[in-house]
Amino acid sequence: RISISCLLPASWHFSISPVGCPRILNTTLRQIVVIGVLAAAVSLLYYSVVVIRNKYGRAYRDRRFHRYLARVTDTEATDTNNPNLNYGIVVDCGSSGSRIFVYCWPRHNGNPHDLLDIKQMRDKDRKPVVMKIKPGISEFASSPEKVSDYISPLLSFAAEHVPRAKHKETPLYILCTAGMRILPESQQKAILEDLLTDIPVHFDFLFSDSHAEVISGKQEGVYAWIGINFVLGRFEHTDDEDEAIVEVHVPGSEHREAIFRKRTVGILDMGGVSTQIAYEVPKTVSFASSQQEEVAKNLLAEFNLGCDAHQTEHVYRVYVATFLGFGGNAARQRYEDSLFTSTMAKNRLLGKQTGLSADSPYLDPCLPLDAQEELRQNGQLLHLRGTGDFKLCREVIQPFMNKTNETQTSLNGVYQPAVHFQNSEFYGFSEFYYCTEDVLRMGGDYNAAKFTRAAEDYCATKWSVLRERFDRGLYASHADLHRLKYQCFKSAWMYEVFHSGFSFPVSYSNLKTALQVYDKEVQWTLGAILYRTRFLPLRDIQQENFRASHSHWRSFSFVHNHYLFFVCFLIVLLSILLYLLRLRRIHRRMLRNSSSSSLWMEEGLPPQKTAGPL
Repeated sequence: RISISCLLPASWHFSISPVGCPRILNTTLRQIVVIGVLAAAVSLLYYSVVVIRNKYGRAYRDRRFHRYLARVTDTEATDTNNPNLNYGIVVDCGSSGSRIFVYCWPRHNGNPHDLLDIKQMRDKDRKPVVMKIKPGISEFASSPEKVSDYISPLLSFAAEHVPRAKHKETPLYILCTAGMRILPESQQKAILEDLLTDIPVHFDFLFSDSHAEVISGKQEGVYAWIGINFVLGRFEHTDDEDEAIVEVHVPGSEHREAIFRKRTVGILDMGGVSTQIAYEVPKTVSFASSQQEEVAKNLLAEFNLGCDAHQTEHVYRVYVATFLGFGGNAARQRYEDSLFTSTMAKNRLLGKQTGLSADSPYLDPCLPLDAQEELRQNGQLLHLRGTGDFKLCREVIQPFMNKTNETQTSLNGVYQPAVHFQNSEFYGFSEFYYCTEDVLRMGGDYNAAKFTRAAEDYCATKWSVLRERFDRGLYASHADLHRLKYQCFKSAWMYEVFHSGFSFPVSYSNLKTALQVYDKEVQWTLGAILYRTRFLPLRDIQQENFRASHSHWRSFSFVHNHYLFFVCFLIVLLSILLYLLRLRRIHRRMLRNSSSSSLWMEEGLPPQKTAGPL
């Protein structure tokens, strides 16, 4: 028999016969209430899990694909009518010319863990706002008073694109590189002084003394590393288990626990004159000697990309080394000079005529089969004919790496901290891409075995066949005869620099050769503007905190505080349960102590009065 009773609004008792009822009803009130509460709690828990999963699952997917969607949005024209957009300008004063880049970014989101979302500004035709002029700024070393007039067209170009109302708050940075580095310090100072004096007179950009300087090769390498990793999204935080992470010992906090964050990529850039390598050194390094430690100080850069100097999550230690004379063209020139000198010396010593006529040429393993070349020095001529021996070519150019027997060294015996090959990733630019793609058509993921086979086949192919293929347009559109003739040498040079010079194993599979990242060329100027504006988010964060302090209770919504809602709901259910149980005890006590009659209601029978106390 199930008895359901209630004291209010009137004391009554209802009884049902168990005949014909399901077994589940044949229980006590307490069991029914407990079962009901548990069912409600389970249902609410299931609902909460579904809601949270949908909410955060969608946010996770949005976060994961945000960087890929950025490929499309980055090509849209910049909305100059948006008052929340900020702008920044960087002038790259190189050896052959100067280029100006205009960048823009929205207000910071107020999260101190995030960096500014800087993008290159695009005009109404969706083209990047970039302009280049010649010659290089170093050409005005003897007439520094003309420098401001020389650079004025670039600044006028930028002023036309940046909204007039934003000029006073738009930082302008004029950063000079290779051409200015070779000038005497007095001439550098005179050029910079003219810029700092005249530019504020004609333009309203935010331009202070520290905004014009000659940067070192190390700084340029760091900026390039920052730009590549920023575009790849390696400075973003993630909880994605599929993302590669790395254990980092933050510089200056040796006594703290290591942190785990996204793995950054290293960069390899081989130009015509020099080769550069830059990568993060996540763990504390050791040195073989005090001299090596002293050299390492000039090659390791430690910096904080975050806006808060006390936060270490964006502190990075990066190794940057530049090797002059190790670019593709400079290496070939060094090789030819050595070949010319040694051949002429052997001819004089042994009385031979090797290379002095086309009938008895010097056999060069680094030229394609039967390709011919002439070297001229000091009025003398040396004839070369290619044998197309890729393996022999690699052997003869190995001495040009200038390797030493000292541990942890690379090209020219320069110190190089260990690379964790099992957990690293590198991007190869310029000659690394041209060597793999222009002729061999295998740019992208690098595979040493496949590259070696392709290079051997190319070198062993007759020059006449290569010319025929070139005329049929089988190679990259920008590949020319110079590329065809020196592809064999440059392939061997790239291979040796990567594997012998920088000591990457032949089995290394995490090198990607590329010309662009996400279909756009990434300049070091992007890293420069990102680093130099790193403290700007502090203003937006302070404003965000001010607004948050005046709207504290708005943050307590059911959507963002589902756990609090869940706890409150359980408390309410528990309160109802306790209240019902107390009512039941009170009712039983009243039934025992009452001397009045009780009303009984039975199914199908009229009410009856019973006499006497219970």
